[in-house]
Amino acid sequence: MLETVRENPYPESRVLGEGPDLHPWLEPVAPFVGRWRGRGRGGYPTLGEDFAYEQEITFSHDGRPFLRYEARAWLIDGSGAAVRPSGREVGWWRVTAEGYAEILLAHPTGIVETYVGQVTGTAVEMATRDVAGTPLAKEVTGSRRRYALRDGELTVVQDLEAMGQPMQRHLVARLLPVPA
Repeated sequence: MLETVRENPYPESRVLGEGPDLHPWLEPVAPFVGRWRGRGRGGYPTLGEDFAYEQEITFSHDGRPFLRYEARAWLIDGSGAAVRPSGREVGWWRVTAEGYAEILLAHPTGIVETYVGQVTGTAVEMATRDVAGTPLAKEVTGSRRRYALRDGELTVVQDLEAMGQPMQRHLVARLLPVPA
């Protein structure tokens, strides 16, 4: 018979000042902690036509020197109505006090990416170091991303090199904080 297990004594927080203290190394990315939601536009030559989407991104921590990252997106039509689920990814952002960043992301489409980058002010710029895929995954050979905060808005830009296409713009989204 299994013993009763208590609730996890090490909570995660997406609200600064609640839960565990933010690890000092994460100070360069402290403004990203929270939940963000907004809209974006995307396209790529292999997709046929451009698309609109909504997205939610959450950055949380448990007091250790990394952020947990989760992003979910869903396609919307011209009137803004949800059409179907779209991109989804989870991962970890490891950042040093000097702003050097290592990011690990996994996608349910069979792709895993590692990024290296730098935090400069209120922006994080990163590029893939490695991309791995399962046998059924589409070919992705590289990506660049920029996450930037300005006037309370999070802008996310992603360039992509995939399916034999050169590196080019794929996604641009603008998100606002979701109140806790």
